[in-house]
Amino acid sequence: MEVIQLNEDEVLLSRRLDDLFAAVQNKNVCKFTNFLDERQAMVALATIRKKHFTDYLFWGGFSEAERVILGFFPDYMQPQGEAFPIVPITVTYRKEDKLSHRDFLGALMNLMIKRELIGDILVQEGQAVLFVHQNASKLVLEELKRVGRVGVKCSASLPATLPAAHQYKELSGTISSPRLDALVAMLAGISREKASNLIKSGLVMQNCEIVDSPSNEVAQEDKLSIRGYGKYILQRIGPVTKKGRVSISCLKYI
Repeated sequence: MEVIQLNEDEVLLSRRLDDLFAAVQNKNVCKFTNFLDERQAMVALATIRKKHFTDYLFWGGFSEAERVILGFFPDYMQPQGEAFPIVPITVTYRKEDKLSHRDFLGALMNLMIKRELIGDILVQEGQAVLFVHQNASKLVLEELKRVGRVGVKCSASLPATLPAAHQYKELSGTISSPRLDALVAMLAGISREKASNLIKSGLVMQNCEIVDSPSNEVAQEDKLSIRGYGKYILQRIGPVTKKGRVSISCLKYI
């Protein structure tokens, strides 16, 4: 099994999972974390496998969720999404008003809601669906009246069809070699030297791992997160051009 190097916060998360699982065994009740990002979920899964925890489920309110809550269940219960403390909130507004994921996240943070109480935010024309922890749902329903300068209406419900989980912008280009610094430079539109400095500073994640080596090799389907520049999926590497450069195709989360 691959060993995951944990930082201080992740060590605390692992210990917290020990406590939750012990509480389930001792009290025969369900226990849940707050929302976890992709990296935290990976750390949690590694802890579960190492400690041989059973009867658990990761759930974010819908099957494609990136931010999820981990639930531990007593052995007499079947793990199921309906038990999770997640409230979907549908937000409606005028279609001509353009709002983004960042706009909604900013509005929720302005209500002093902690990030770990906010799950995925799905946005389309005139409508968004927010998945929030039940401890924050009342505040959102009562206080979220505007997002930026746009008036909105909230209801504790799900629409008939969810907005798309992700929206992407296609990017393509060429790099000198399939190294991380070359790819970061191309995606962020910066020099190779600046890309290398970003990586060495711990500001680049590859497949949910902080990578500090500019020479790290990249592969098809890698997920990259570049602090200040965005998140990407590497769709294709190659072929090599006549000038010896490697063509690539990526999707950028928007």
